[in-house]
Amino acid sequence: MNKVLEGVRVLDFGRYIAGPFCASLLADLGAEVIRIEKVQGSEDRFLSPITPQGDGALFMQMGRNKLGMTLNPMKPQGQEIVRRLVATADVVVANLPPGTLQSMGLDYDSLKAIRPDIILTMISAFGRGGPYSNRVGFDGLGQAMSGSMYMSGTPDQPVKSYTPFVDYGTASLSAFGTVAALLERQKTGRGQVVETALFNTALTFMNGAIIEQDAIAVNRVATLNRSQTSGPADTFKTRDGWVLVQSIGGPLFERWAVLMGEPHWLEDPRFRDDISRGDNGPVISERLARWCAERSSAEVLAQMEEARLPAGPVMSPQNVLDDAHVAAAGMLQRIDYPGLPHPAPVMKPPVSLSLTPLAIRHRAPTLGEHTDRILGELGYSAAEIQTLRCARVV
Repeated sequence: MNKVLEGVRVLDFGRYIAGPFCASLLADLGAEVIRIEKVQGSEDRFLSPITPQGDGALFMQMGRNKLGMTLNPMKPQGQEIVRRLVATADVVVANLPPGTLQSMGLDYDSLKAIRPDIILTMISAFGRGGPYSNRVGFDGLGQAMSGSMYMSGTPDQPVKSYTPFVDYGTASLSAFGTVAALLERQKTGRGQVVETALFNTALTFMNGAIIEQDAIAVNRVATLNRSQTSGPADTFKTRDGWVLVQSIGGPLFERWAVLMGEPHWLEDPRFRDDISRGDNGPVISERLARWCAERSSAEVLAQMEEARLPAGPVMSPQNVLDDAHVAAAGMLQRIDYPGLPHPAPVMKPPVSLSLTPLAIRHRAPTLGEHTDRILGELGYSAAEIQTLRCARVV
């Protein structure tokens, strides 16, 4: 079956999540992606180690469908390898500072001199054009500086999400922009720079709150898990766990009021619309908290489903592994990896195409697994490859 990006070669110079996951999504679409790491292994390979050799859990996800090679592009012989690689590539993905890109020969002018129609997908912390442009940063800075952390937790304790959603969001937008650039190249033959930034992504996700503040200066503060713009929407403790209930819109509130035995609340001006229900959220949450405390999580969720109210359990990672829907839908694909006691549960591509489906075709590469093969394809002999290895170029 044809793959959307079959025949497209991507060089993945990414680090951690934003760059590598962008390249993972392109690989899921069928591109040939070469992950290029430091000779000793890049730092993100070893995050949350789960194998005897130290390979990490995140790399099982980020490295899927990729070939792997090691390279020191700061050495002259490494620069020559970069040039040969670029000559064969359609896309270069790099979330590295501009100065580092230039020193590695990965800035757009250097790439374009080798292959005029190349696409460079650049990912940075803050983008260009402002006083933060040269700062380094991770996902957490995007959360902190966009208002997201301020609006999470409580007024006394801002809270960063455990999930690095700014990284994953930036990666997804980067893949979106890269595919758009490939489509444009099909029409015009021209390459271009695709640029994203963690801060831009975080502000995109928080834009509604920023617009509201500018328009009416509401000066909101954090209310933990309780929504400020609808209700009931909060987390509630049951007899044996926690559940989240999330209701938006009049019809859902009507069902909830009937379920609670509070039909008169439908005539109460405090609850006339979503924003009013958000403003009076403590009253709504207190009522639902009493109801949930008398029941098990299973009882709460069963009655919520019967009333067709959105609700779900607060699950641990182990609960996710044991979940019946996750299993029935086949969401996690078990993939073997050298050194693992059993195959790792890697989440399948989150996008489904009916005619050209995305797929996990093979596991993440071990360190430098395909270096010799790739260099051989570039014209290096076995003796030359050994010389490069002894010099720690690869």
